[in-house]
Amino acid sequence: MLNEKTAAVVKQWLEDPSIDEDTKQELRGLEAQPDELEDRFYRELEFGTGGLRGVIGAGSNRMNRYTVGKATQGLAEYILETAKGKAGKPSVVIAHDSRHFSPEFSLEAALVLAANGIVAKLYPSLRTTPQLSFSVRHLQADGGIMVTASHNPPEYNGYKVYNQEGGQLVPHEAERVISLVQGVQSFSAIKRITREEAEAQGLLVWLGDAEDEAFIDTVASLSLSREQLAAGKGDDLQIVFTPLHGTGNLPVRRVLEKIGFKNVAVVPEQEQPDGDFSTVKSPNPEEREAFTLAMKLGEELNADILIGTDPDCDRMGAVVRNQEGKYVVLSGNQSGAIMVDYVLSRMKEAGTLPENGAVIKTIVTSELGAVIAQHYGASVLNTLTGFKYIGEKMTQFEQSGEHTFLFGYEESYGYLAGSYARDKDAVLASMLIAEAAAYYKTQGKTLYDVLEGLYAQFGTFIERLESRTMKGKDGLAKIQSIMAEWRENPPTEVAGVKVVQTLDYEKGIDGLPSENVLKYILEDDSWFVLRPSGTEPKIKVYFAVRGDSLADAEAAVERLVQAVTAKVDA
Repeated sequence: MLNEKTAAVVKQWLEDPSIDEDTKQELRGLEAQPDELEDRFYRELEFGTGGLRGVIGAGSNRMNRYTVGKATQGLAEYILETAKGKAGKPSVVIAHDSRHFSPEFSLEAALVLAANGIVAKLYPSLRTTPQLSFSVRHLQADGGIMVTASHNPPEYNGYKVYNQEGGQLVPHEAERVISLVQGVQSFSAIKRITREEAEAQGLLVWLGDAEDEAFIDTVASLSLSREQLAAGKGDDLQIVFTPLHGTGNLPVRRVLEKIGFKNVAVVPEQEQPDGDFSTVKSPNPEEREAFTLAMKLGEELNADILIGTDPDCDRMGAVVRNQEGKYVVLSGNQSGAIMVDYVLSRMKEAGTLPENGAVIKTIVTSELGAVIAQHYGASVLNTLTGFKYIGEKMTQFEQSGEHTFLFGYEESYGYLAGSYARDKDAVLASMLIAEAAAYYKTQGKTLYDVLEGLYAQFGTFIERLESRTMKGKDGLAKIQSIMAEWRENPPTEVAGVKVVQTLDYEKGIDGLPSENVLKYILEDDSWFVLRPSGTEPKIKVYFAVRGDSLADAEAAVERLVQAVTAKVDA
């Protein structure tokens, strides 16, 4: 039996004249599946701080043209509110990835914006998230929408909202949009015009080659080895690249070619866009399995480095050879540390490292990159998890002049250098990690050798991430219960090591916004963090230790993981 409240919402959808007949037929076909209907309607798909993300399908708790339309109507009201007094019509840039219904959701958002008198500047085919962020700034738009669910499973799609700086909405902005979205009481309140009407009125503008060229040129301009590569220093570096069926194929290859790389092989089975991501369990470069085909091609070509990007190309993963010649998947923390060292050392070498330079990382990211940055005299700032907070700091630097942004990164494979965007960019990261590999190869070193050198110099930092997926209504309640238990009964010691500090970020500490995150720092400088995911039905537990050797650090992190997960799983 359906919950009474849920049954009422289903009835409302079935009787709503603004909902099309195909959607109603889909819902009628589920009448014999009350559990499925309950999950589709027990709540409204939440417009969170990052926008929408959910399973595609009919229902209030699903991604469909109605939930997208409602979100866009609220966003349109926010854009009109914030752009009041500016000359000309406000505008919003829209892009999408390779997922199912991404083009349809993008156009739906554009037509709702247009009906509200906002110019929708729409990419007609798939583009990367960082290009969307760049385009908002480059075209001086009032906001942006990226239709993507990043590396979620194929049944998902999502909708990320960007401010006029090109960054994802930060909490105070998101709260206002959320309130306006919640104020849209019915689907009949969503304004919408046809594509033909929008084009005729100049309210739907199609973007293309000029914007693509501007993005590629800007990323390439941040190369630190372009002259050396042009002189043939990278000619013997063999790169294997996989876009994992997403948006990265063309831009990554174009940038690598532009700065001088000649040997870039693309994994053929994963080259073309595919919303089913049919060759992988998950299109996530954080997972070794995603590189199975790349490793096979890499062995055939004796490749030095394998590079993978996720569907919307904002996350980059790299695989390099160790001393035994075996491929090793670098963690986001390891790639980040290598790039921090590469960028800052090359800038120092060139005499371009500013005195007020700063590196920004998140509170769940390894301290190795921080120690390296400080070694070069750079300041290090911490933010909450989510690149929007790094982007916000970048904008503050531009306005205050207090720091010059050098590099920003998070353990979940997101990196950025330069000020052209306000979101992580796997196009740029692919370029930097490739040219770092070429640069060190001229010195007879692999990136794995470089990593071991950093460990020898700064200490062996090892990190782990454990996730627990808890889907649906019951899963959400379980995640809330776990966080409440740890918050109300914090440990005094873990794995025999005393807990010396408990940081509850829900209290808004260290000048950061309030967020449901707990961090425990132990006497030996190891730490762990509990954090519910903001985009997936998961609770994530992050672990970090610093040891004198690899064996020492790995043993310590294993003890920590076992002790903490035993309580989480209880």
